[in-house]
Amino acid sequence: MASRSIVSEASSRVSSASIPWLKIAVAAAAVSLGAGIYADWRSAAPPDALAKAEFVGRDTCAKCHQQELAEWTGSHHDKAMDYATEQTVLADFDDTTYEWQGVTTRFFRDGERFMVNTEGPDGEYEDFEVKYTFGVDPLQQYMVEFDDGRVQVLRVSWDVNKNEWFYVYPPDVTDEKIEPGDPLHWTGIAQNWNTTCAICHSTNLQKNYDLATNTYHTTWSEIDVSCEECHGPGSLHVELAEATSLFWDRVHGYGLAKIKSVDNKPQIETCAECHSRRFAVHPNFRPGTPLLDSYEPSLLHEGLYHADGQILDEVYVYGSFVQSKMHAKGVRCTDCHNPHSLKLEAPGNQMCAKCHEPAKYDVVSHHHHPDPKPGVASAGASCVDCHMPATTYMVRDPRRDHSFRVPRPDLTVSVGTPNACNNCHTKEEENAEWAAAKVVEWFGERRWDDPHWAPAIAAGRVGKPEGEAMLAELAGRAAAPAIVRATAVDLLARYSGRPSVEAIGQALEDDDDLVRVTAVRTQPLATEADARKLAPRLSDPSLAVRMEASRKLVGVPERWLTAEEREVQQEGLIEYRERQLEDAEHAGTHMNLSNLEAQTGNLPGAIDALRTSIRLEPYLAGARGRLASLLEAERRASPSEIKQLREKEVELLERDAGYAADNANVFYRLGLLRYQIGDADGAADALAEACRLAPETPDHHLALALQQEAQYAATSEQRHFDAAVEALKKLHELIPGDPTATQVLQRIMATRKQKEE
Repeated sequence: MASRSIVSEASSRVSSASIPWLKIAVAAAAVSLGAGIYADWRSAAPPDALAKAEFVGRDTCAKCHQQELAEWTGSHHDKAMDYATEQTVLADFDDTTYEWQGVTTRFFRDGERFMVNTEGPDGEYEDFEVKYTFGVDPLQQYMVEFDDGRVQVLRVSWDVNKNEWFYVYPPDVTDEKIEPGDPLHWTGIAQNWNTTCAICHSTNLQKNYDLATNTYHTTWSEIDVSCEECHGPGSLHVELAEATSLFWDRVHGYGLAKIKSVDNKPQIETCAECHSRRFAVHPNFRPGTPLLDSYEPSLLHEGLYHADGQILDEVYVYGSFVQSKMHAKGVRCTDCHNPHSLKLEAPGNQMCAKCHEPAKYDVVSHHHHPDPKPGVASAGASCVDCHMPATTYMVRDPRRDHSFRVPRPDLTVSVGTPNACNNCHTKEEENAEWAAAKVVEWFGERRWDDPHWAPAIAAGRVGKPEGEAMLAELAGRAAAPAIVRATAVDLLARYSGRPSVEAIGQALEDDDDLVRVTAVRTQPLATEADARKLAPRLSDPSLAVRMEASRKLVGVPERWLTAEEREVQQEGLIEYRERQLEDAEHAGTHMNLSNLEAQTGNLPGAIDALRTSIRLEPYLAGARGRLASLLEAERRASPSEIKQLREKEVELLERDAGYAADNANVFYRLGLLRYQIGDADGAADALAEACRLAPETPDHHLALALQQEAQYAATSEQRHFDAAVEALKKLHELIPGDPTATQVLQRIMATRKQKEE
């Protein structure tokens, strides 16, 4: 027993002596482990790693994201475009025919190939192979590839629900034949997939247009809208997922576009790349980046939107949604739509009930339309029919307005905008006044207390004098959506009073980049003080704003900008030129570049750009008249060539006047050109029509006054004197105290006195 006690005691002493060393070892290991974990967390991919990420394809994504792939499969994004095969073609190609405006189109098979016989670009009937399908519901379209790389979309399309062929006519050419050579013909540029449709129907689309040969070499990573078109290129994400690190990247997160932030803007602007009416600012769009670094959305322009912001033309979703109170409250696309299947998260009124208490809103006391039977909402009891009325595009495709607006029949009465009530209530006695009275009866006199932007925009569109103050107030109205305030700033360009000058100046400093870029575009540039207002925008955070400021300040006197500002401006102009050349197949691109070259004093370059414009789209008006003026200034052409250019331009404008008989600008341009070719009476008629169509536009009245002054000087006819004085009187009413009007009046009075002597 004694020996055992000695052993036990010795063992205990050894263990006790080892404890401090053990603690030290454990602590050291913990420190080492912590240091390793910290070092692991601290390590990060290079700052530009996300920007340099490459596309890896959906098969790579599917290895980990099976559920998302399953939801996406069969969706409209999945079926956005495909090769024409037995599995993808939904239409009847069993030797069927369809006739429209004298053109018979036959659909048939040639072995495995799907074929169409129809009128080609030269007017002759040919057989064309259908290579691709486009869309899946409610219609499917078919595309033909030409040897020069152009892919053209047939206008004869398949109604998936009615199982029949039909013709997708343009909204302004509904009942006439579109001739070969017209840009609206199925072989024309308006139906060109490469430039018009492709970017939103495929993943990683590269247009690859070659101006020198007028050919396309368009490529994509995936033929349809796949994972990386929304989440961005996935190579960094895959690299991080397969790494041994305990963490994702502390700088780049999951290595994908950050579209799941608390702020709804990154997600919405990612969707806006395709779900908006917009034009390109820069070709390298990446999801999660600011929209105006790549695209500038259209404002609430006449012809696109009604004055109250309701959708009119095919403007998709973004422009209406950003007007909504839902957008202002932080709602985003995926609050209603599954991002992969694109389906609504719930059917019918249940969708709205996620946020809007059914006991308050899904009841007769709110919508005042009884349900025909329990559980089945009538049209008037359906949330979307009242707050998201649909407009049909492409003849068969109804799409809902996403501004989620309260029906306003009172605005129908005051400014002529449509309203959801009268979409259903169409009896003679159920007019807009009746609907407005019903709304007041149900909700009280104060229903319309909140000011709406429709009256200001409606007044501004027609140039009413009172519109200036209304638009200036709207431009500064903090509670109004940015797209509405930007539209107000845009319309203020039609005015020149103090309210406009002050409102545009304030908009140059606005927090929203769409408001700022519009202010840059509308800011007057007559003095050095005007230039100094614009100069800070050369270094604006938004690429769209920087480019527009750089372009706008071209040609101002050297002393108006500092050397540093000039250097920054040149960087902006490089980006502007690059952006223009992304659409090098369009005549408008080269007209823009011509204007830029002319402003910089490079008249030969400006002339060459206009010749390119005419070569690409010879049927368009605009380039020849401008080219004639430049050639005249440069003395690089004979008088006969200049006259020939102007006569052809007049011919094109007369054609356009026939198509758009209510477009004052067409008649204004036509009047000026007729004057230049010596057609005095024709010029007077066109300018008078421009004044009639847009009576609030000062330039029209000034042009008519000058033209009539010239005719009076040449003929001494009293009618020309009277017409000139009447035009000047109207000009004075529009701009009281205008010095130009006073000078012209003094001159014509002096001419009259001279003639009387």
